[in-house]
Amino acid sequence: MSLSIDQQRLTRELEALGAISQAPPPVVTRVVFTEADLRGRAFVKHLCAEAGLAIREDAVGNTFARWAGQAPDLPPVATGSHIDAIPNAGRYDGTVGVLGGLEAIRALTRAGFRPRHSIELLIFTSEEPTRFGMGCLGSRLLAGLLDASAGERLRDGDGLSLDQARAAAGFTGPLAAVRLPAGYYSAFVELHIEQGPLLEERGVALGVVTAIAAPASLKIAIEGEGGHAGAVLMPHRRDAFLAAAEIALAVESAARSTGSQDTVGTVGVCEVFPGAVNSIPSRARIEIDVRDIDQLRRDAVLDKIATACEEVAARRQVAINSELVNADPPAQCAPAVVDALAQACAAHGLSYQRMVSRAYHDSLFLSCIAPTAMLFIPSRGGVSHRPDEYSSPDAIGQGALILAETLAHLAK
Repeated sequence: MSLSIDQQRLTRELEALGAISQAPPPVVTRVVFTEADLRGRAFVKHLCAEAGLAIREDAVGNTFARWAGQAPDLPPVATGSHIDAIPNAGRYDGTVGVLGGLEAIRALTRAGFRPRHSIELLIFTSEEPTRFGMGCLGSRLLAGLLDASAGERLRDGDGLSLDQARAAAGFTGPLAAVRLPAGYYSAFVELHIEQGPLLEERGVALGVVTAIAAPASLKIAIEGEGGHAGAVLMPHRRDAFLAAAEIALAVESAARSTGSQDTVGTVGVCEVFPGAVNSIPSRARIEIDVRDIDQLRRDAVLDKIATACEEVAARRQVAINSELVNADPPAQCAPAVVDALAQACAAHGLSYQRMVSRAYHDSLFLSCIAPTAMLFIPSRGGVSHRPDEYSSPDAIGQGALILAETLAHLAK
């Protein structure tokens, strides 16, 4: 079988999807269920229909585009990613896996390949946590790791529930029906940009992912006592922001204390009230992200953060409330799928290395219900989640080629 990727078409499609944004180019912002997100979905569905794929959507908006195999009753092989984008993002995160997955299917069609297993392209809803504070909503629901109560419980910054937002976007029906039955897919492979610098630094064409780090997210609210910045003396202050700052430093210290480069901790949100230069902060809120490929090590970091919160609260005489938003288990990728990716790289003479994904993806949750692995392409400068995020057309084309070869192997 002679496979070829239409690199120019794929580049044009990525550019066209990147232009569908809530912000002017080169910025890409496509928050889930916004007008831009819905236009992006319509664009991708149109391309899938042009390719002759059968399309369906579930109650949360996960989209499935299927190429029927010769034995349609067998569990399909799946690929895909997401098209939603955080504010001020770039055009390649997630979209390479969606449009690259579509091009892989088209390449197989052009080559005359006839799959025995059906091949299905997935576009997951809300991989990014921007709107509802929890990432990978669609894949969590598919895997049965998020129950239907999330529809009312999860709310955006305007107080709109997930159920209200999805209904307004045209996605109705019970969330419980989103869950896929056990054995629904025989394998899942996600093509993605690395979002880090290793492949580029080492001059390696592709990364075959063997494990995916697991996130834990915390929301911490601190209540102190406000007052006039000049009138309240330092010994009498109960400054909520300074307590938050100490906790933020404790997050860094706890993550470094493991001695492993696979442990990372981030305080990505800090809100201070009332936010006036001459007013002592009476309230502060921070959000914490801790990740590792080792669950016990990650959870030990969470324990250290909890201890720090207790110590800071007592010493600074503030009230601290901590909410664990999620603490997901890490994933080991399926050896058979990893080996299929590695063999495809070798067959096409492309260099590769086995590596860990320190960012989490929808694959983390699909791995709970199907043998799963990921394929990375280099990110220029290791940059992602920024408008200057970039992967070259050659790199994207190579990723789509290896994905096509792997899908053919798994679907035959």
